Amino acid sequence: MTLTQILSQFFDLRSFSSLWYWLSLAAIWSMAAHWGLGVPYDQVRRAGRRGGAVAEDLHELVRLNVARILWLVGGHEVALTALGSFMLSSLVVIGFGFGIEFFQAVALILVPLSVVGALSLVRARQIAALIAAGRSSPDEVIRQLRRHRLYVRLIGTLALLVTGFWGMLQNIEMSVLN
Repeated sequence: MTLTQILSQFFDLRSFSSLWYWLSLAAIWSMAAHWGLGVPYDQVRRAGRRGGAVAEDLHELVRLNVARILWLVGGHEVALTALGSFMLSSLVVIGFGFGIEFFQAVALILVPLSVVGALSLVRARQIAALIAAGRSSPDEVIRQLRRHRLYVRLIGTLALLVTGFWGMLQNIEMSVLN
């Protein structure tokens, strides 16, 4: 076996049979669950345990990140939703309608991540409303971030299950055809 053959087997471009796809998928969902609203979850846990200045620092970090998220969106929700819907529906149609595995794999990553993105925007608006009303405390922010992480983990778990089953079916189909 030549070096070229070894490398081409190692870097298989068929998505669902590629180790790199599954490692990337795991890393993406791990990071999505860890970095809720731009705040690392270990900092949320530490603030929940220690309280005091650590919780106040977390509260300020969340306030800054929420302001940044809302500034980035900047009232363009309709345009972003339309563009995102077009891109995601194109991926789904090309992938599943035409049976192209690479687009299926990308769609199975980006569709659930778009749900997480929408959830993050909703959570950012909720926290911003609490801050504007003066009802935002470090304990409330910690509670909001914990709830957000739970929802992201549930979405990620469901996405991993669906992707795993779909990938398994694709690999079985390829092995039967060959």
